[in-house]
Amino acid sequence: MNLEESLEVTKIYSLNGLLNPQESLITSRPFRSPHHTASSVALIGGGTWPKPGEITLAHRGVLFLDELPEFQRDVLESLRQPLEEGEISVSRAQSRVVFPAKFILLGAMNPCPCGYFGDPEKECTCRPSDIIRYRKKISGPLLDRIDLVIEVPRLSSQEITEKSPAPESEKLKQEVIKGREAQTNRFKERNKNLLPIFTNSEMGIKEIEQFCILEKEAEDLLKKAIDKYSLSARAYHRILKISRTIADLERIELIKYSHVAEALQYKTEFSWNAY
Repeated sequence: MNLEESLEVTKIYSLNGLLNPQESLITSRPFRSPHHTASSVALIGGGTWPKPGEITLAHRGVLFLDELPEFQRDVLESLRQPLEEGEISVSRAQSRVVFPAKFILLGAMNPCPCGYFGDPEKECTCRPSDIIRYRKKISGPLLDRIDLVIEVPRLSSQEITEKSPAPESEKLKQEVIKGREAQTNRFKERNKNLLPIFTNSEMGIKEIEQFCILEKEAEDLLKKAIDKYSLSARAYHRILKISRTIADLERIELIKYSHVAEALQYKTEFSWNAY
């Protein structure tokens, strides 16, 4: 993290009494992984005297929710405001507190309760009503706020036991760093006069119009996708931000057809109605 991000996170952990006495400044990005039995208060914060919850402890880092549909529906719905606004407002009789909550949400889930829906080798034993009930815990408005949805097939025995070389993590890390640097440079002038933003995901409408310039073919593709998939205005803006990031990783300023096509694939390939 840069110094400003480190100071933000350090203040949060100090407020919660979680700051390591040996560590005066937190420099590594937080990673929080609450259990699916966590309550709304544990996730978003609260109490008689409001304290930050898991989403604020994940500020500038990652919030990982494993077994996503196993969380209570009202707990998941409480994520909608912070995912949209980057902060959470907690109101009590004594006071109203606003906590920062700019985090990357990662979620993992099975395709159905038994875990075998769509598996080419093992038959799913779930009733259609069970699958519908299971998936309905992830509401449309929440799904609309998730940028990348990827379906991962089950690994074969050969893939599991095969001893393959370790992924080129360092190379991937350098690519991500370069992408982040491109975003930092882009917002440098803007941040002199306004509340600073560090990543493409934090862009508002004004920044999207200024920095997400599409070539003609990319613009035409996006218009067709809006009509075909009935995309909301929120989904449209999120696809533009994803496309901007993909272009940044390629060190290209103008967003091209291929960038929009890839962003659309992450947003529209998976369908809750596949069954």
